[in-house]
Amino acid sequence: MKKSRCFKMMTMFKEQFISGTKVHSIREYLYVLIGSAIIALTFNVFLLPNQIASGGVSGISTITYGIFQWKASYVQWAFNIPLFISGVIFLGKQFGAKTLVGTIFLPLVVYLSETLPPATTDPLLGALFGGIGVGVGLGIVFRGKASTGGTDLAAQIVHKYMGLSLGSSVLLIDGAIVAASALVFGIEKALYALVAMFLTGKTIDIVQLGLGYAKMAIIISSKEEVIRQAILTEIDRGVTKLSGYGGYTDDKRPVLMCVVSQNEVTKLKQLVQSFDPSAFIVVSNAIEVLGEGFKRN
Repeated sequence: MKKSRCFKMMTMFKEQFISGTKVHSIREYLYVLIGSAIIALTFNVFLLPNQIASGGVSGISTITYGIFQWKASYVQWAFNIPLFISGVIFLGKQFGAKTLVGTIFLPLVVYLSETLPPATTDPLLGALFGGIGVGVGLGIVFRGKASTGGTDLAAQIVHKYMGLSLGSSVLLIDGAIVAASALVFGIEKALYALVAMFLTGKTIDIVQLGLGYAKMAIIISSKEEVIRQAILTEIDRGVTKLSGYGGYTDDKRPVLMCVVSQNEVTKLKQLVQSFDPSAFIVVSNAIEVLGEGFKRN
């Protein structure tokens, strides 16, 4: 009886795990599809009409459209699919089906939405909202643990076989695309493209990490015990006690570390200084905090 009951429980847990994994996988694919759609729509209504080639395969398709009037979606497929195959050959099968979905689906939405009217004909607005829109889309795709392929794969190949850092590889490829756009559309449009690229990077960080930056405080004081109790009771935040030693005197210096929200920083500093005006306090940004009292993992 006990073995039978144990087997049933194990079977039930296994079914729940498989079911949860399937739901998680479906959600990731939805992230890829939604993010790719946002990127494609942003491209058609903000970037392409204003001739802003802000790097990547979309930037190449903007340049070829400006020169030859080739459909952007066809050019993106023509680059994305061979780059994905090259990535699998040279880098292994680490990209998976989700990246393939993004590689194919993004140009498809570009093709289906190519008749949409431009949202603006002002290149500055196109760069601002185009950069933000692409950043939102890419951030969502990255949440799905995938990418939209394109020059990111080319950068990884360059990184692996030429010895350049990944950041330098991306900068080299995107920089070449922006430089080419300067020759085709003029230096002013290339500068707008740089603005769009900057906003894309910042927006990806916001989508990935959120706006709720917390603060990490390091406190060095001879009255660490009373300060620790005060933080626990009056601010209701956890505290970690570390062992430290003075670099000059080599004396033992207890160190307190705690993470608080932005609106609790002033209260924390006032609290510490009320017990020890000479306490040494270092406050820095904590970009992402997972755990009790903050974001759930």
